[in-house]
Amino acid sequence: MNEPTSAHATPDASPGLPSQAELNGVCPLPHLGVIQVAGDDAANFLHNQLTQDFAQLSLTEARLAALCSAKGRMQASFIGFKCASGDILLVCSQDLLTATLKRLSMFVLRAKAKLTDATAVFTVWGLAGRAVADNAGDAAFSVWGMRELGGASVVGLYPAPGNVPRALWVAPAGTPDPVGEPLALDLWNWSEVESGVATISATVAEAFVPQMLNYESVGGVNFKKGCYPGQEVVARSQFRGTLKRRAYIVHSEAPLAAGDDVFHRSDAEANAGEPCGTVVQAAPAPGGGFDAIVSMQVAAAKGGTLSAGAPDGPTLRLHPLPYQLLADI
Repeated sequence: MNEPTSAHATPDASPGLPSQAELNGVCPLPHLGVIQVAGDDAANFLHNQLTQDFAQLSLTEARLAALCSAKGRMQASFIGFKCASGDILLVCSQDLLTATLKRLSMFVLRAKAKLTDATAVFTVWGLAGRAVADNAGDAAFSVWGMRELGGASVVGLYPAPGNVPRALWVAPAGTPDPVGEPLALDLWNWSEVESGVATISATVAEAFVPQMLNYESVGGVNFKKGCYPGQEVVARSQFRGTLKRRAYIVHSEAPLAAGDDVFHRSDAEANAGEPCGTVVQAAPAPGGGFDAIVSMQVAAAKGGTLSAGAPDGPTLRLHPLPYQLLADI
């Protein structure tokens, strides 16, 4: 395997980053829903449907995964983990849950697996800064590591800028809330953007193959497991070098929202004003303006001026990714 390569060579530093004291606390996440998968075949069923290995899932780890169409396009993304009961919980965007649950249920057939919308049965919180250790202990908490603590499942996430720890906290309704200072939802959403790990929402469903969001580099794709819907397209994109789009982090002084087009001004005339990318998710930046994850053509990230909404729209500045991209598998 080659050494990982960075996403772009000359990004700007992130302006107006909050201090670790500011990015600290707990935040309820009402925009996330929970699918519960129960039954003897729960793990094997998900293993055959999603991009990650669920057959080998233990009680001490979580999985980032995607549900893809036959064309390899991401219909939903999940953070999945197993409870002590053996049930598997999939945390996903609430606006996609109903359609996702319906689609997955179509393929249960004779498998001993029952899928239900368990959003009302569980509470989902984000933990940042000292709140991670306060709720999960002082031991090192790895990315996608998972612990059950006092009835709650705590999953380690990619950190925020400054290596500020973050975690997902999921517990049965009625469990005492996690301890910590209240953290504003906008600040949590900004930390999600700056982590560089995109969550699929209804606005951008079926727009990307996993590698267009760097999922193979952040633990969202297993290339050694068996088949799943879209597997051939995902594998072909990886091994034949046909992928021409990647995920990047950008900053704009103007508002950004999922689904906004991204343009490369120097190429606007040559491409008849065609966009070079799409905003996947965005959040207000602590120092003003908006930060966003965008999926766009690799060539467009190598130089020139990027803009949002139109070829003459607000200028976008690239930020560094907090992780390195795998050069190959």
